[in-house]
Amino acid sequence: MQPSAKPVDSRQLLLIIGLAAFACLRPIMSITGLSEQIGKPVASIGMTVIITIVWIVAAIVARVPQPVVTLTLTGIAYGVLAIVLSGILSPILTGELQGPLRHPFAIIAVLATNAIWGCISGLLATAALRARKR
Repeated sequence: MQPSAKPVDSRQLLLIIGLAAFACLRPIMSITGLSEQIGKPVASIGMTVIITIVWIVAAIVARVPQPVVTLTLTGIAYGVLAIVLSGILSPILTGELQGPLRHPFAIIAVLATNAIWGCISGLLATAALRARKR
């Protein structure tokens, strides 16, 4: 029988929250109109790539024991923060609630999409760590 995986410790929790908060730059760029000034697809894709690189590098530098778990949780945490951010800012900026909170099934899609993003980032971090050990 294998020992069960250790729960996320406080240092990992801070990393998860910090990386999720960093990823909030992406929706903030959209909300402020910066994405449109740069060019919508380029800004969104570019910021996604930058965030992914930051997540991977952070997992490697922090030497997290389970990068896939840590970054999957980061993706989910980012999804929660993005939903909350949308719920707070959309009524202020547009006068009405927009985004996932207005369409509850979208909450599942947002969380699943960001969990997958985090999982893929974690797999890439794991591959980089293994390549580094060789």
